[in-house]
Amino acid sequence: MSDWPLLSLVTFLPLVGAAFIMLIRGDERVVAQNARAVALWTSLVTFGLSLLILANFDNSQAGFQLVERRTWLPGFGIDYHMGVDGISLWFVLLSTLLTVVVIVGSWHSVQTRIKEYMVAFLVMETLMVGVFCALDMVLFYIFFEGILIPMYLIIGVWGGARRIYASFKFFLYTLIGSVLFLVAILVMYLEAGTTDIPTLMDTTFDENLQRWLWLAMFASFAVKVPMWPFHTWLPDAHVEAPTAGSVLLAGVLLKLGGYGFLRFSLPMLPDASLYFAPLIYVLSIVAIIYTSLVALMQTDMKKLIAYSSVAHMGIVTIGIFTPNALGLQGSIMQMISHGIVSGALFMIVGVVYDRIHSRDIDRYDGLAERMPSYALIFMIFMMASVGLPGTSGFIGEVLVIVGIFQTNSWVALLAASGMVLGASYMLWLYRRTIFGALTKDDLKLIKDVRPNEAIAFAPLLVLVFFMGIYPSFFLDPMAASVENLLVQIGAAQAPASLAQR
Repeated sequence: MSDWPLLSLVTFLPLVGAAFIMLIRGDERVVAQNARAVALWTSLVTFGLSLLILANFDNSQAGFQLVERRTWLPGFGIDYHMGVDGISLWFVLLSTLLTVVVIVGSWHSVQTRIKEYMVAFLVMETLMVGVFCALDMVLFYIFFEGILIPMYLIIGVWGGARRIYASFKFFLYTLIGSVLFLVAILVMYLEAGTTDIPTLMDTTFDENLQRWLWLAMFASFAVKVPMWPFHTWLPDAHVEAPTAGSVLLAGVLLKLGGYGFLRFSLPMLPDASLYFAPLIYVLSIVAIIYTSLVALMQTDMKKLIAYSSVAHMGIVTIGIFTPNALGLQGSIMQMISHGIVSGALFMIVGVVYDRIHSRDIDRYDGLAERMPSYALIFMIFMMASVGLPGTSGFIGEVLVIVGIFQTNSWVALLAASGMVLGASYMLWLYRRTIFGALTKDDLKLIKDVRPNEAIAFAPLLVLVFFMGIYPSFFLDPMAASVENLLVQIGAAQAPASLAQR
């Protein structure tokens, strides 16, 4: 199967499904049924093909695999270049899995413009997968920025009361930062004569130029993560987005910033990454502590989970700029786990919102009495979010904390405080909504988890425990690529350590 254009199939098959949905005609009910069916089968086949990427992946190789290369813009030396390594592999699988989950999970919750709704999510799947497979910076940038369009429409069309404000804020914040990233790409092209990512990884840029390029990329990636203080767009986007939009926003789109640091900032600009690492540590620690405290003050369930995402991504950015394998592997594991757990938590909120049409924490109490299955599922994902041993959330956080402890014990101590604060706000949320007396009349009639919701939760529940109990399944494929990344940035570390001595 190494001769198959497997990456292109996984990337562009959703567009075929989207085009097919656009051709569906008939009365509204038939169109809705067929659009759901086509979207589901397209996403399932795409996920199945993405599993073939994993099956054909060689864990011992550090470089890019399943590479596809075709001439695209010969006058500029720009090629259609695709490939995956141990760092991007799991993000491709995460994108295809969560697309299936959101289509199944929103089977009954969305009742307007269903045809366009399914098209938007399939288009976004193509763009998400393309980001993690692209090996040319121009191709990467097209996918990277293209994601803004379907997400903007998902928030603006199917969102809440303030959806227009939230969608514009999301679009403007991310677009402004990305303009500087485009400038960095142009400068690197003029300096190196290529936009090929593997070639640029082996190119040495002047140290002063590296710092300017790093800051330009930081402007884009920090907004995408989002890091404090660039995070203010996120709570509004999450609150107003439909449940499925929040799942992909938290599960995949927030990972684009971390992936950008791993793919561009560290290997291409190693001296600047080492120079600015203390800045990353400071901003990350502020994010972990400050946004955790803000989460404790929230009355809206979605806002609480949105602020918790900023705190968890603070752990990720610390791990990315920790110059050892533990920190880097921990940051990747934390991103994968956060994509699963935070996506599930937004689905948890969506379940009760579909029934009661309120996200206020005070609106709920004693749900365990009427929704025992819901209470159990909520508990598992809540425990994974706070890093309970045996769940996916534990592995990434511990690896990052141990990795940064070898570099800076104070940063490790302050980062670990986020685990305590995270337990505080998640347990508070769970107690207020699940336990206590069931006093509200409409809650006494609330229905437990529907079959389609249970199906959507099932793979995420399995992954939470599988990652926590058998992490080597996920760590082994990324090990060689992480070691190769450390070799690439090692040239910058060695002079710095000699200067410190």
